[in-house]
Order: sequence, then C-alpha cells, then structure tokens
Amino acid sequence: MGNRFQVKDRFADGAQYIDGQLRAGTSGQSHTVVDPATGDEVLTYALASTADVDEAVAAAKRAFPAWSGATPGERSDALHRLAAVLAEQAEDFASAESLQCGKPIRLSTEFDVPGTIDNAAFFAGAARHLQGQAAGEYSADHTSYVRREAIGVVGSIAPWNYPLQMAAWKILPAIAAGNTIVLKPAELTPLTSLMFAQAAKDAGLPDGVINIVTGAGRTAGEHLVGHPDVVMTSFTGSTAVGKRVAEVATATVKRLHLELGGKAPFLVFDDADLEAAANGAVAASLINTGQDCTAATRAYVQRPLHDAFVARVAELMETVRLGDPFAATTDLGPLVSHAQRDRVAGFVERARGYATVVTGGEIPGGDLAEGAYYRPTLITGAAQDSEVVQSEIFGPVLVVLPFDGDDEGIALANDTPYGLAASAWSRDLYRANRATREIQAGCVWVNDHIPIISEMPHGGYKASGFGKDMSAYSFEEYTQVKHVMYDNTAVAAKDWHRTIFGDR
Repeated sequence: MGNRFQVKDRFADGAQYIDGQLRAGTSGQSHTVVDPATGDEVLTYALASTADVDEAVAAAKRAFPAWSGATPGERSDALHRLAAVLAEQAEDFASAESLQCGKPIRLSTEFDVPGTIDNAAFFAGAARHLQGQAAGEYSADHTSYVRREAIGVVGSIAPWNYPLQMAAWKILPAIAAGNTIVLKPAELTPLTSLMFAQAAKDAGLPDGVINIVTGAGRTAGEHLVGHPDVVMTSFTGSTAVGKRVAEVATATVKRLHLELGGKAPFLVFDDADLEAAANGAVAASLINTGQDCTAATRAYVQRPLHDAFVARVAELMETVRLGDPFAATTDLGPLVSHAQRDRVAGFVERARGYATVVTGGEIPGGDLAEGAYYRPTLITGAAQDSEVVQSEIFGPVLVVLPFDGDDEGIALANDTPYGLAASAWSRDLYRANRATREIQAGCVWVNDHIPIISEMPHGGYKASGFGKDMSAYSFEEYTQVKHVMYDNTAVAAKDWHRTIFGDR
C-alpha cells in the first residue's frame, strides 16, 4: 500500500473546531476513522456533545455581526486568500481525502481538491455580486429597492462520499453571503472538513465564522438542526434522513435546503454513439466507487443498441483495476466502509433471484480481502419495479434495461421517486432537446454524464430535495430579500389615508 497522510499528530487536540481552535468532544463517546482500503485505524476521536454544539453555535452567533457587516470586497478578499491556501495545501488535502474515503488518489487529486479550490475562487468573486433589484418608482409616490442580507447562523450537515467538496459546498456560499456556519461532517470522514476550517484561519478569516462539530447524527446533528439560534439548515444525504431533518427543522421554522438521494437514468437512444455511451456509462456508474448521488445507475437503452451496449459495458468493466488508492494505476478504490460494501453486496445477491449479473457481483480476495472492495457490477433483466432499479444502491452497480419508443424511454427515466440528475445520448438535436425538457431532474447532461462546474447550480426535483448548491443561485438559500420603500412626496396626509380617516 502507498504512503498515507499522517493525521494523529494533526488532530491530537481533538476533532471539534470551535471558535478558531481544535478541541476534544465532550460526549464521553468516541469514534474511529478507518482506512477502508486496509481496515486499519486512522484516528480515534471524542464525539461532540450537545454542549459542544451549543458552544459552536454561540461562537458563530458572536462572529456574525462583524462578518455580516464586512463589505463584500472584504469577504471576497478573504475567500481569495482561502483559495490560495487550499492550493498550497492541495497535496495534503488529496492524501487525507483518499485515506479516509478510499478514493483513488487520482480522483482526489484531479477532481475533489481542484474542484474545491475552484469553488472557493468562484465564491470569492460571487461575494461581490449580491445585488438586489435596481431602484425604481414602481409606485408613483415611492422609490423601491431590494436588499440582500445575510440571515444569521447556518447549521449544515455534510455526507461521507465527498467530504471536502460537500464541506465547501455548504460553507462557501453561506459565508460569501455574510453568514456564519456550524458544519457537522459525517463521523466516518471528518478530516478534510477540519482541515478546511484550519485553512480558513490560515487565510485570515475571523474565528467563529466557520465551526466544525463532529458527532453522531441523532445527538449532535439533531441538536444542531433544532437549535433556536440556527436560522437555516442545509443537509446533503439520504432521502430517509432528509425527512427527519425536515421534521426537526420545521419545528423551529427554519429555512431548509435539502440535497437528497438520486437514481440517475442514463437514456441511450438508438442513434447514439455506442462507444461514447458505453465509455460514459462505465465512468459515470463507477466514479467514487459508485458512491455519488448523480452516478449513472439505470441505463435505458433503445432495443436496437441494447445487446451491443451490454456487451461493451461488460468488456470495459472487466478492465477496471481495483487496488491501493494511493497507487497511480488504481482505477477503483474500496467503498467507504465494510458496512457499505456489505449493503451493496446485499442488493446484488437479492437481484440474482430475479435478474442476471453479467459481470462483477463479488468481493475480491487476495491482497484486497481486508479492504471494503467490490467489483464493478453489471445487471440486466431486472423489472422496472424491482429493488435494484428503484432504490439507491450507492455502489459500483449499473442496471441496464431496454426500451422501444422515445415516449417509453422518457417515461421509464422518470419512473422513480428521485430527480437529481440524468443524461440523454443521441446525435439528434431535437430528440436530445426533448429529453432535456421532459426528464424530471435538476441536471440533464447530453452525451456526457457527471461533470459539474462552480458557475452552474446543483440540486434536485421530487424526492431528491430542493434548493441549489454552487453557482449564484445558491445565494437564494443563504440570503434574505428585503424590500425598502421611500416616500417621495413629503406630504403628511396621503391620499390612501382615506381608508382610515374617511372624508375628514
């Protein structure tokens, strides 16, 4: 196995970051971060208590007046410095991300870390563009304008599949808009969220603007979401947990942003470039070992191409190299944990009773036996209403189903509770354009699947949640819109006062 990031000294003071300092949690319970490639302990730390959450929220509340009162230019400068610090520390971030998640270092180095740096640079610029509507006389006697204002302390919860990027997606728009934040990362993968907060301090951001509490969802997470001083919650995770977050947040009338599960369709029409579609399907279904809510999971292939598509995808999957995440030749790392691997294996084993496993569907032995590895898996012959088609597996599993006419293909693509992302593959502009209009998803790619960019929004339809990450659209989540109206007449007794004073 390759070299791994040394974290025990880095987090000797604990895995909570409150008011600019690392500290130990006070819950009396501990959690161990495990390298999923080997099963080895990476770091054992004390979990956050509800009292730790209270202190983090109090720190964020104290920091809010000064940070929200800073000029957009001052916040922009701070975020530009943060982007520079992240770039300087890129190698450490990539190494830590691969260590805690099992991501191939190639993915961390070429996708997770540069994407996060780019997000920081984008929001550094976006911080200067928080304008409301231009002033105008929409009433003959008044001048109106719209202000955008920070809302206060944000309490956010991030998942384990992209810990660094999800921390950035939560933190950056919130603080660019002038808010302060308490983020709870997943207990499995807290390292890079903590490093992100430390990088922000290195960049000169004030203490208390960014706080990290690492604790259990049922205690620290629910207490954060329900905290009376937290005015907004942003959550990324499963739809089932998202429903619980919504219940807790609603009790205190919080603003809510949910990015939940996905079951992305990959719709291949009969005029598509077969080689492009097959390569795209393998890459999009296996990225991050399939632990991606936008990953291609359901390929619907028009019948004339179906058999050739299945054969080519199987051939390509069999060339994917599993191995040490820190080896440059590794294509696919382990899943995030042995529990997650076993969950994925359970879906596949149950599918053997009603479908065909064309390739994969097994836990590798040999040098990989101690890790949470699972081979790339292709399934055919499943019914549309079957578990592997309808449920989010979150692993390296692609299900392929045939369709006949275009109407049927689009209907099948829409036939799950989810609506986060999708793709359509066709050489016909009109056909592809119809698919982009009619597929119910927050993002629809044409002849590609997976790429994201900081300037464009990310968020779902239906059970995939609501609200947007990234892009200027994210400020809709993190700002209040205030109408300000000035009287222009200087008249004491106004005409509309007749509604009260009558003919006097």
